[in-house]
Amino acid sequence: MTDEGKYVLHTWTRQSDWSGPTVVGGQGAWFWDADGRRYLDLSSQAECCNLGHQHPAVVRAIREQASSLCYVSNNWGATPRRDLARRIVSIANGRCATGGSQAQEEAAGTAEQGHASPDRQAGFGRVFFTCDGAEATENAIKMARWYTGRHKILSRYRSYHGATHAAMKAGGDARGWNTADGLTGVVHLLPPYCFRCPFGLHYPTCSIRCAAHVEDVVLFEGPHTVAAIIAEPAAGTNGIMPPVEYWPRLREICDRHDILLIADEVMSGFGRCGDWFAWQRLRAKPDMFTMAKGLTGAHIPLGAVCVSTRVAAYFDDHLLETGLTYSGHPLACAAGVAAIQAYEDERLIQRAQELGAWMLGRLHELQARRGIIADVRGLGLFAVLEMDDSDKGSPMPPFPRPLPWLKQLVRTALERGVSVAARGNLLIVCPPLVIDQAELDSGLSVIEDLL
Repeated sequence: MTDEGKYVLHTWTRQSDWSGPTVVGGQGAWFWDADGRRYLDLSSQAECCNLGHQHPAVVRAIREQASSLCYVSNNWGATPRRDLARRIVSIANGRCATGGSQAQEEAAGTAEQGHASPDRQAGFGRVFFTCDGAEATENAIKMARWYTGRHKILSRYRSYHGATHAAMKAGGDARGWNTADGLTGVVHLLPPYCFRCPFGLHYPTCSIRCAAHVEDVVLFEGPHTVAAIIAEPAAGTNGIMPPVEYWPRLREICDRHDILLIADEVMSGFGRCGDWFAWQRLRAKPDMFTMAKGLTGAHIPLGAVCVSTRVAAYFDDHLLETGLTYSGHPLACAAGVAAIQAYEDERLIQRAQELGAWMLGRLHELQARRGIIADVRGLGLFAVLEMDDSDKGSPMPPFPRPLPWLKQLVRTALERGVSVAARGNLLIVCPPLVIDQAELDSGLSVIEDLL
């Protein structure tokens, strides 16, 4: 057993409980430890290894960039930074990931802005790079407040937007209960949780009351005081998968009241939900969206905020009062360029949609055979199995609700060579997009056996 625990503070755990094996390598959907034990990765580690482990094209790009230029500050230009921003903007505007020339991209963005409908859904224009998803959240909120001149941020209970003070406050996660308040003006909304509806209703006869509730809160708070609504369009470790009508309804509400819509795509982006970004699959553009994790396939830390041309134009004449030493780090951006190219070359976005449909079907069959599974929900290669915790008295009981036997299942699965994630009464299945169907089926069979 490693002595790492003597020297390192590990995240989200009592340090006396930490006993992780030392991982020394990986390839595709597999990784292995110092003792030679191999593990099938059904959680993409922290829902971030979308390209699997040690993707050769990304590793090669990192080596090549490291041999020429590892770092230069934001005061200077860097080719991989420019190229990655161009590709992100191109994807966001519905064009191929490789993108056109800078002039073509700018012309397309201007054209989209000039023909924007009254709902303000113009094209995307620029990217602000961060080191991770939490920093992306913080800077998206800053920009929304500067642009609108308003203060309040609406977000949902049972959401998660990062672990810095402000990002934790913007989220609605129990992990923020003991974190000092680092952000004022946050108003929380009830979540679109169909399985245990907080309004006691049933989908689809509910008329999407969870979305109407959002507008109720906007009106109570005063639309002129609300800068933005931030939300995960599709997926998160809190297990919420909104009805498909919900996200477009948020867009309509924001349009009606001149509020910015921020999509947190840190976990759901880069193919995880069967499209480049979940908001694209749900067919409603935000004004800004954050990303990290799959941006480089977790090969190097990198996050970003992509902003609409309308918001980006504001900073042409107003100071962008924020900065990060490693914003647009060339080595990380080179990894991002290679990752996007790999998603496209290997058709992994489409594959996630197709294999994800198969996986959800397989999990519904598993639910039919194992009554302990109360609900299965998901989109693309992201699925949540909610276990029956025998408490049906409340529409929305507190979360997380720890199930000791589920933690034991995760430990036993690891002993059998399958790595899967759990939180509270949820089992989370989100394998790398490169996993073979046979590998995935084998891992799910282990889970079924343990259930």
